[in-house]
Amino acid sequence: MLIPESLRKGDKVAIISLSNGILGELYCTHTKETGIACLRSFGLEPVFTENALRGSEYILAHPEARAADLKAAFIDDSVKGIITAIGGIDTFRTIPYLMEDEEFIEAVRRHPKLFIGFSDTTHNHFMLRRLGLQTYYGQAFMCDIAELSGKMLPYSEAQFKSCFAPYHGRRITPSETWYEDRTDFSPAALGTKPVSHKETHGYELLQGSPVFEGELLGGCVDSMGEMLLAGNLERLGDLIAPYCEFVPGLADDFRRQSEIIRRYNIFPSAEEWKGKIFFAETSELAPSPETLRCYLEAFRDAGVFAGLNGIIVGKPINEKYYEEYKDIWREVVDNDKLPILYNVNFGHATPRAILPYGAMARVDAEKQEIALL
Repeated sequence: MLIPESLRKGDKVAIISLSNGILGELYCTHTKETGIACLRSFGLEPVFTENALRGSEYILAHPEARAADLKAAFIDDSVKGIITAIGGIDTFRTIPYLMEDEEFIEAVRRHPKLFIGFSDTTHNHFMLRRLGLQTYYGQAFMCDIAELSGKMLPYSEAQFKSCFAPYHGRRITPSETWYEDRTDFSPAALGTKPVSHKETHGYELLQGSPVFEGELLGGCVDSMGEMLLAGNLERLGDLIAPYCEFVPGLADDFRRQSEIIRRYNIFPSAEEWKGKIFFAETSELAPSPETLRCYLEAFRDAGVFAGLNGIIVGKPINEKYYEEYKDIWREVVDNDKLPILYNVNFGHATPRAILPYGAMARVDAEKQEIALL
């Protein structure tokens, strides 16, 4: 696996819109400026890829432009890191443009660099993993770096600073505080802190041995589930309906998502999951327990659970379905010897830890830590 160099002060980092193009809308100018100031406070110089700020409608209608931006960011030797703007719903549409471009593939292998994001970016992580690059699940420009209070949340900030050093030896422990998802992202929210709560659960061991090891592999439950089930879930049609009105052919693209994933071998095979720690977290949509069950059954049927060394599950956003999700995980996994650690700070719920793909990790529920070895 190609390991990118850690960031250093003075490095140029590219901000890219690979899914949603909201960063380019005028009503998000304050968010953009907040994020720029934050990155500069770390000694980094942010630049925006050519199409990153062209707005939601353009970004949605032009997956080829998004793909071109990612290719350019890897080719540019002056760029040392790539930070996704935010998640979305359709980054899978960039995959054919990239996986059939030998120049892009060669650029990734010749110019490995830090790539970070979460949510729908799971598709990009799996694609880049297929090309041999280690990437990082966590932290996005709009969601974390451009925190409207004017400073990154303390736990998230400490995690982001870890990008400036090798991750080996780092320990991820529970945050003492968790935050509700913001509902106001307008300029009026500048300087305000999100609603916070004292963490009362910590890491919860649902079953199995309290200590387990393995390489980290996973992502957003919704994104991974849709890789396997696109076209088969009624909720998918409701999700994309507003966008299909002004993007001809988008609905057909979604129906072809599973085909795209298979064609380019994006989703890891059952053999590749053996010995891994599967990390998985649910999106801001807070899928119903019934939908979560459907996703987990798809993972089970794809052989994900059969050879795992363990599972770590992200904290549900706003703690919605907190208890119900635990039951679904235990029931679908249906193997009480397979360790499941629950309520870990990564994914959509804030604050967010950073998980390096392919890193060997030791989980110790009793010590309440995940050590990156």
